Amino acid sequence: MAEYHHSVYVVELDPSVRENRHFAAANPDCSPDMPCVYVGLTGLKPEERFARHRAGIQPSRIVKRYGLRLLPEVYEHLNPMPYEAAARMEIELAEDLRAEGYGVWQR
Repeated sequence: MAEYHHSVYVVELDPSVRENRHFAAANPDCSPDMPCVYVGLTGLKPEERFARHRAGIQPSRIVKRYGLRLLPEVYEHLNPMPYEAAARMEIELAEDLRAEGYGVWQR
């Protein structure tokens, strides 16, 4: 059996992302008191993937422009997992955070 190496990760975004029209349209019900985040999936270590976003290597434009830091307390307990499970978890985690009032951007 192959070792699982896929992970979900969450990046805290600068609150100014709320002014981005695409982000605002995707999050009409987010609470102004809750953080804005990006939820992603990677086959790399989350720290390495975040560094690649910031360096402009296959970045999410939202993370490159607004990404502040990883939030391992939100995702660390979920990782690692097989790709299929990570793909489902990325969606579920984004939905759960949005239901809690977070502003959420997903790839």
